[in-house]
Amino acid sequence: MNNLVFDGNFKYNPFIPYDPMVNPLYTGYVSHPCMGGIQPFVYTDWRDEMMSWHDNCYLHAGLNPAYVVIIRGPDSMKFFDEYFTNDFSDFPIGQIKHGVMVNNDGLLIMDGLLFRTGEYEFYTFWLGPYVVYCAEKSGYDIELEDVTGEVFMYQLAGPHSLEVVEAATGENFHDLPYLKHRESSIDGMDVRILRIGMAGSLAYEVHGKFEDCIPVYQALLAAGQPYGIRKLGRHAYWNTHTEGGFPQFIIHFPYAWETDPDFMKWMEERNALMNVFAISKQLVTGSMGSNIEARYVHPLELGWGQAVSFSHDFIGKDALKNINDSPHREIATLVWNTDDIMEIYRSEFELGEHYAIMEGPEDYLQNGRFEYRADQVLAGDMLVGVSTGRIFSWYYRKMLSLARIDPEYNKIGTEVTVLWGDPGTRQMKIRAKVDRYPYNTDGRNDSIDVNQIPSGIKR
Repeated sequence: MNNLVFDGNFKYNPFIPYDPMVNPLYTGYVSHPCMGGIQPFVYTDWRDEMMSWHDNCYLHAGLNPAYVVIIRGPDSMKFFDEYFTNDFSDFPIGQIKHGVMVNNDGLLIMDGLLFRTGEYEFYTFWLGPYVVYCAEKSGYDIELEDVTGEVFMYQLAGPHSLEVVEAATGENFHDLPYLKHRESSIDGMDVRILRIGMAGSLAYEVHGKFEDCIPVYQALLAAGQPYGIRKLGRHAYWNTHTEGGFPQFIIHFPYAWETDPDFMKWMEERNALMNVFAISKQLVTGSMGSNIEARYVHPLELGWGQAVSFSHDFIGKDALKNINDSPHREIATLVWNTDDIMEIYRSEFELGEHYAIMEGPEDYLQNGRFEYRADQVLAGDMLVGVSTGRIFSWYYRKMLSLARIDPEYNKIGTEVTVLWGDPGTRQMKIRAKVDRYPYNTDGRNDSIDVNQIPSGIKR
C-alpha cells in the first residue's frame, strides 16, 4: 500500500501532521512506496528539543513508517534460537527484547525491537530486511506478514512521559515495568503501550493502526501540553542515542551486510526497501578512511553483552565466544576538548585549507545521503579505538561521541585524541577524555522509581 502524501512533487510523511511553518525539512528514505517522505529536521530549535528528555517530554514520529514484520508459527522460537544471539528461554507474552543478529564471524548484521503478542505471534521493528531473508531460507514452519506502512509508532521520553501516556489513555501505567507492553486505547482507538526508549530517560512508545495515526498524535500532543511537550525533529532525535548510550545503526556503526553477497543480491532483486542504508552506497567519511571492514562491529564491543547468551546454539556463537573470552574493545563516552573544537571552527575564517567542517549538532547526512563518519582514537600515535556519533549536547554544553576503545584505555579520565578529518586532508588531533557511559544518568528508564511520579489521569 502507499500511505505517502503527494502534492505535486512534494512527498510528505503522512504519519506527521503537515505544518507549512516548520522549516527546514529533510527527505527521508524514499526508495520504497511505503517508506520515507519529507519530515522536519527541527520543529522549534534543536537546542530546545534536546532539553525535552531532561526537563519535560518529547513526542517523536520520525521513525515512521517503520519496517514492521509479524512472525507467526509453531517454529518461531526455534527460528529465534538459531538466528538471534538472545536468550529466549524466558520470553512471555508482553515482553520486549532487543533482538540481535550476527554473521558467522560474530559481526553485527541486524538489530531491532522484538516483542511477543501471542503464543505464536511476534512483532519485529527494524529487524527487516535481514530477518525476512533468514526466515525465507530457514525452512522453519513460520509465516511472515509485512505490515510496513500499515502501523505507526510514536516515541515519548522525559520525566513527564508517564504522565502524558496516562493523560492520553486515561489508564494507570505506573505498573508497566521496563521492557514490557500492553494494549490500551486513546479516544476509542486501539493502541499498544511499550515502556522503552532511546534517550536513556523514562520513555514509552505508542503503537497503533495507520488510519488512527494523526488523531493519536494530536491526542498525545494535547495530553502533553500541561507538561511543555516538544515535538522532536531529526537533529535532536539523532542525538538521543549518543547521550543516552544506545549505539545505533548509521549513527555509530554500519551493519556487516556486505559480508553476505547472497543477502546483498536478495535485497537488490527483491527488497529495495533498505539497501539504501548499505555502507557501500553511502558517504564514508572520517579519519578511519575508506576501509569499510574496519568499521564493522560485534555486539560485545557495543556493550550489548546482556543480549548475547551462550546457552543456545546460534549463528556466530563460536566467534562471539572467542571474542568474549579474550580482551576486546569496549564502549565508552568521549568528551571532546572545547578549545580544540574552537580551532576547527576558527580555521573556516582563515585563508588556506580549513579542517573538516563540524556541520550542525551532529554528523548526519550530506546531499541526501547518509554519512558514515568514523574517526581514529589515538593514544600518542597508536590507534586504540574508533569514535562515532559526534554530537553537541546542549544540555551538557559538551561535544560528545561514543568510542569503541581498547579496554586498558577505558577508564574515566584517560586522555586520548580524536583524529578529525579524512585521510589526505588537513587533519587535527582533538583532545578528549574518557567519561562515564552512558553519559545521561538522569532518571534511567530501567531503574527510575515511577512511584515518585504523580498520576497523569485527569480526575
